[in-house]
Amino acid sequence: MAALLAARYDCSAAILQAAHGAFPVQALNAPEQRTRTTRALIVDDNLELRELLSGYLIRFNIDSEAVGDGNGMRKALAESHFDVIILDLMLPGEDGLALCRELRSTSDIPILMLTARCEPTDRIIGLELGADDYMAKPFEPRELVARIQSILRRVRDDRELPKNEQRSSIRFDDWRLHSVLRQLQSPDGLVVPLSNAEFRLLWVFLERPRRVLSREQLLDAARGRSIEAFDRSIDLLVSRLRQKLGDDPKSPKLIKTVRGEGYLFDAREIV
Repeated sequence: MAALLAARYDCSAAILQAAHGAFPVQALNAPEQRTRTTRALIVDDNLELRELLSGYLIRFNIDSEAVGDGNGMRKALAESHFDVIILDLMLPGEDGLALCRELRSTSDIPILMLTARCEPTDRIIGLELGADDYMAKPFEPRELVARIQSILRRVRDDRELPKNEQRSSIRFDDWRLHSVLRQLQSPDGLVVPLSNAEFRLLWVFLERPRRVLSREQLLDAARGRSIEAFDRSIDLLVSRLRQKLGDDPKSPKLIKTVRGEGYLFDAREIV
């Protein structure tokens, strides 16, 4: 197993090294270089991969900081702002799933998980815990950049939503969703953190209450997460949202499953 994982790391590093060769080094120091506005935090225990990936992302206006474990991640987040986290699943000490769970309990920063393990169970767990996307090693570097850019576009669109909707908050069954603050407030007054995808899905439900919405409609309306090819992605997102709302999945009162059709949001009162 160790040899297999090492081979996967070597393959990713080799792909990145080849990709580096496609760009002249002088381009990095050119006076006309564009201002970098995107910051990425890379959390991976493979030093060579971290260095190669950081160098590659620079060519696409993505400035990055790279660390090797959870402690490094926490220190970096405490000292600087990042637009996206590229998080390896297999890390020494705390693994990527534990760190993803921790991040989602306090932040809605987009998370793209990287892993040498390709089992569907790992992907499902990662998405259930709130990862925005998932890529297996070895990966194509240009695809990674495309996925980062896609995630950031969706985040930007989501954050512009309240301006378009002209509503600062919506109350439903003693819950309140604050669109400007992007916070969900429980009946007890506690703030329940939501990922970007969870926020957008709940907003879609509140826009279309007591109507059956198919999975395709929900994926389209919520703008997906670049994982539309994963058939059950919307089910995982609904499951996470139910947990945040305390909605019993066996007998849900808010988000009801309509067998063979999709989902229906059935709050008693929405104002």
